[in-house]
Amino acid sequence: MRKNKALPYIIQLIGWGIVFGFPLFLTWKGPEVMTWTRYLGYVFVPVAFMIVFYANYFLLIDRILFQKNLLQFLLSNLILFIVLNLGLEWWHSYYFLHYVSRELPHAGPPKIMFMFRDLLMMGLTAALSVAIRMTENWYVIEGEKRELEKVRTEAELQNLKSQLNPHFLFNTLNNIYSLIAVSPDRAQYAVHALSRMLRHVLYEDKEQFVALEQELLFIKSYIELMSLRLSEKTDLQVSIPEDGHGKIIAPLLFISLIENAFKHGISPSESSFIHICLKLEDRKIYCRIENSNFPKKDNDRSGSGIGLANLHKRLDLLYPGQYRLETGVKGDKFVACLQIDLQ
Repeated sequence: MRKNKALPYIIQLIGWGIVFGFPLFLTWKGPEVMTWTRYLGYVFVPVAFMIVFYANYFLLIDRILFQKNLLQFLLSNLILFIVLNLGLEWWHSYYFLHYVSRELPHAGPPKIMFMFRDLLMMGLTAALSVAIRMTENWYVIEGEKRELEKVRTEAELQNLKSQLNPHFLFNTLNNIYSLIAVSPDRAQYAVHALSRMLRHVLYEDKEQFVALEQELLFIKSYIELMSLRLSEKTDLQVSIPEDGHGKIIAPLLFISLIENAFKHGISPSESSFIHICLKLEDRKIYCRIENSNFPKKDNDRSGSGIGLANLHKRLDLLYPGQYRLETGVKGDKFVACLQIDLQ
C-alpha cells in the first residue's frame, strides 16, 4: 500500500528532474558550457510551472474544482497565471540587466509572445495537474468500491453460512430422531458423531476457505452418520479421495447435495440407491451424486428447503465463472453434478 501511495510522487520527481535538467542535456555534448549564470536564466520558468502544478494539485482542485465551483477554479488559475507571468517578466528583465548586459541586444519576437507562451504552458501544466489528481481520485474511489463490495460479499456469505448451519443441524437431528425408536445404540453413536461434526461446522469453518483434505474428512463423517438409518434395501456406494493435495475449498459446499440425496433417495419399503463420487483432477474437483428418486410430499416439513438455493448463491459469490452445477431427474433417478475450479 505504501508503494502505491508513493508511486505518483516518484513519477513526479522523475518528471521534474527531466524538466530542470533539460538545459544540461542540451549542452552536455555541445560547444557551450552551462554555467550557473546561464542556468539562472532558465530555472525560474520551470519553478513557475511547478508552482502552478502543486497549487492546483494540493489546493485548488480539492477545495474548489471538486466542490463543483468551476468558474471560481478558472478565475483562481487565471490570477495565478498573471501573477507568475509578471514575476517571470520582472525576473527576465532583472536577469538581462545584471547578468547579460555585456552581450549586444539582438532583434527577436516581442515580449508579449513570450508572455503568451508562458501563459499557455501554465494552462497546460494546470490541466496536467487536474488530470493526474482526478486519475488518482478515481483509483481511490474504485478501491473504496472494491472494499465495500468485499465487505458486502463477506457479510452475505456469513449470512448464507448462518442459514446453512441450522439447516444442516435440523436435518441431521431428524435422522437421529428416527433412529431412537429403531436402534438406541446407533442413535447414541450418531449423537456422538454429530458433536464432532458440529465442531467443524461451528468453529473450524469460520474461515472463507479450508483445506480440502479437512473438508473431505468431514464429508465422510457426514455420510457415515447419515448411513446409520439406511435399511438393507438401500445400495450406498461412496468414492472419496483420501488426499486433498494441498488444495483449499470453501466449506460445506457438497453437504447440500449429499443431504438432498439421503432425503429424497431412500424409501423405507422399496429398493433404493445412493451413489456418491468425488474426484480431484489437476485444479478441479468433480462431484457426481446419483440416487433413486422418492420426492417428499408437500406436507413433509423435514428441512427448510433452502439447501440448493443456498448452494447456488454461495457458488456465485465464491466461484464466479469457475463452477458448473447441474441437477435434475434423469429417468428414474435424480442426478446432481458439481464441478469447481479450485485455482
